[in-house]
Amino acid sequence: MKKPPQVVTPRLNLEDLKTLGNRARDIVSGVRESLLEPDFVKPAPTFTSSQLGWFCGMDDKEVLARIRKGDLPGPKDPEPGKKRRMFDLASLRTWSRSVLKENMRPEGADAIVVGVCNFKGGVSKTTTAVALAQGLSLRGHRVLIIDQDPQASATTLMGVEDVADEDTLLPLCSGHEESAAYAIRKTYWDGIDLIPSTLSLYGAEFALPARQTQDAKFEFWNMLSYALDEVRQNYDVIVIDTSPALSYMTINAMLAADGLIIPVPPNNLDFISSAQFFSLFNQVAETLVSNRGKSKEFDFVNILLSRVDYNSASSTAVREWIGGAYGDKILPVEIPETSATKGASASFGTVYDIAPSEISTKTYRRAFDAYERFVELVEGQVLAAWTRQLNDFKRVTQKA
Repeated sequence: MKKPPQVVTPRLNLEDLKTLGNRARDIVSGVRESLLEPDFVKPAPTFTSSQLGWFCGMDDKEVLARIRKGDLPGPKDPEPGKKRRMFDLASLRTWSRSVLKENMRPEGADAIVVGVCNFKGGVSKTTTAVALAQGLSLRGHRVLIIDQDPQASATTLMGVEDVADEDTLLPLCSGHEESAAYAIRKTYWDGIDLIPSTLSLYGAEFALPARQTQDAKFEFWNMLSYALDEVRQNYDVIVIDTSPALSYMTINAMLAADGLIIPVPPNNLDFISSAQFFSLFNQVAETLVSNRGKSKEFDFVNILLSRVDYNSASSTAVREWIGGAYGDKILPVEIPETSATKGASASFGTVYDIAPSEISTKTYRRAFDAYERFVELVEGQVLAAWTRQLNDFKRVTQKA
C-alpha cells in the first residue's frame, strides 16, 4: 500500500478555537438577522375555509352554512394586494373548540404531559414536538411547549428571541423557583405558550446533583413533575422537547410524562441508538423508582418512524428490525423526508407554518397528511388518558 503524503496543518490553541467559535456565532447571527429582521414578529398562518373545514371535520357546504349562521368568527377582509378572505388562527381555534367540543379536556382532568425523547440528535425530535403542539392547537387544544434542550431549537421555531437565563428552567433547577409558571411566555401561535431555553440550561446538569448532595430528601428526578402541578389545569397538553441525551433534565421529562414519543429514522445507527436509549433509561428508572418501592406508568409510548427516505435501500431491512423490537408501539404512520419538511425547517418552521401555495401541492400534501395522521393518533391517546384519569379519580373517591 502506497504511503500517503503527510499533511501538515498549523497547530491550534484554545484562543484559536475561541476565534473559530466566535466566527461561527457571527455567521449564525447573520443568518437569523436575514431571516428574522429586527423587531420581527413571526406571523401565524392563515387559513382558507376549506382548510378550516379540514381541521373541524366539515365540508365546504357545512362551513358556509355555519358562517351564514353567524355564531362563529368569519373570515377576515383580504390583505392589501390579495383577493381571498382568510381565517386567522384564533378564529380557526374558536371553530375547533365549538365544533369538536366533545374532544376538549373534560372538567376535572389535568393536562396530559408528552415527552418527545431520543438519545441521538438529527431525528426530527424538535420538529416532531413543535408540529404536535401546533396540530393539537388547531384542533382546539391549549398547549404548553417546554424546551429542555440547551440548543433551544424549539424556542427558535416558536419565534422567541432574547431569552435571559432566568426565563428558562434554570432557576427551577437551582431551587430559586418551585413552580414552572414563572417561565411561561406567549408565542406568535394562538393557543401555544412556551417555556424557552438557552445554552445556560446546560447548568442544570450541575445544579440538580448539587442540590441532591445538599438535601437528601430532594428528589431531582421529580423536580419537573412537581413544578408542573400549578399549571396542569391551564393546559390540555404539555409537550416537552428534551435534549438528545439521557441527561438529568431528560430523566425529569420522562418521569413527569404521561406519554412518550420517540422519533426513530429507519436507519442502522438511529435504531441502535434507540435501543441504547431504552436500556440506559430502564437502568436509571430502576435505580430511582423501582428500587425505592415506587412505580411509574405511562398512558402511551410511541415509536414514530421519522425522516423516512423511501429511496434508501437499507430502510426496508431496518424497518423489520424496528418492527421486531417495538411491535405495536410503532405508530401506523411514517413522517417522510420531503422538500416540504426541509423547506419548513430552513425557514424556522414546520409543515403547519407553510402555505400550500409555497410548495408543490403533491409534496406538501404528502408531508401534511403524515403529520395530521400523527397528531390524530396522539390526540386519540390523549382523550383515552383523560378518561383513565377521571376513572382513577372516581375509584379513589369511592374508596375514601
